[in-house]
Amino acid sequence: MTLETTLAAIAPPDEPAMAAARDLQSRLTKPAGSLGALEELSVRLAGLAGSCPPPIPEPAAIAVFAGDHGVHAQGVTPWPQEVTAQMVANFVAGGAVINAFARQTGASLMVVDVGVAIPLHGGDNLLDANVRRGTRDLTVTAAMTEDEARAALETGVSVATALIDGGAKCLVTGDMGIANTTPAAALVAAFTGAAPAGVTGRGTGVDDDTYAKKVGVVTRALELHRPDPSRPLATLAAVGGLEHAALAGFILGAAARRVPVVIDGVIAASAAVVAAAFAPHAVAAMVAGHRSVEPGATVALAHLGLTPLLDLGMRLGEGTGATLALPVVAGAARVLREVATFDSAGVSEK
Repeated sequence: MTLETTLAAIAPPDEPAMAAARDLQSRLTKPAGSLGALEELSVRLAGLAGSCPPPIPEPAAIAVFAGDHGVHAQGVTPWPQEVTAQMVANFVAGGAVINAFARQTGASLMVVDVGVAIPLHGGDNLLDANVRRGTRDLTVTAAMTEDEARAALETGVSVATALIDGGAKCLVTGDMGIANTTPAAALVAAFTGAAPAGVTGRGTGVDDDTYAKKVGVVTRALELHRPDPSRPLATLAAVGGLEHAALAGFILGAAARRVPVVIDGVIAASAAVVAAAFAPHAVAAMVAGHRSVEPGATVALAHLGLTPLLDLGMRLGEGTGATLALPVVAGAARVLREVATFDSAGVSEK
């Protein structure tokens, strides 16, 4: 699907289904409101599916989009750029944290090379969709051309479409890219209007000097490009990354098919802000899996009006926090499908 076709397919949530879900929640054998955030999540899932009760969002499919970044040359991270390709090989071999969590939850895992600088060897779960060998340095020029950003967006759409066509009922956002928290901060600042210092975190755990340099890099990039959030493609191309673009397309692809997509940490949250700029109704498909300790993630989720399900102090990326949230998402739907009402169970109400 093209970007335009995908955007045209994204519709608002189904209000009658949401009303039916709220009514059903009020009649289940439990005190009203006793399941907290799960109750509103169940209503959102019903609105997305257009039915009450909504389908249980299983099986889930994780897609980890990988790319490299020209801004690495500015010294925003102590990690060498080759680690991106090395970690992709680790994902393919099954040895990373996301592999362990995927096995724990029964989710499938696909790794997508959308912009890794070093050519990768194949694997059964590795898709070669490389748009270019890493972005340009966003402090010098636009990170991508608009055509490159569009190609990465449409890669994300096509991956989402393929996974859903293959039977996935829930998608999970994953990422890998050394230095990718820098463009994530720039995207969040550009689309929310937040100050660079308020959305830039320590990423892989940089020291104070490197952190100050990182804030300066984000500030310079925004001053250079002066991105206009009403032009999401141009803004994404100027200060984003290839994996950010692909993740935005992945989210839009899920929304077009009315399938929930669980948002991971700051990289995915910045991509979600991009997706919402293209299609505000895409937010209806988004579930915030967890609260990353990266400050940009909290700013992005607040901008989207999403409340994270988990808060474990994580900042790994890869889709790890979102994957841990999968049983919570499924549980919200299962309550509406399987819990008896007061009438059907013969339980007295207060």
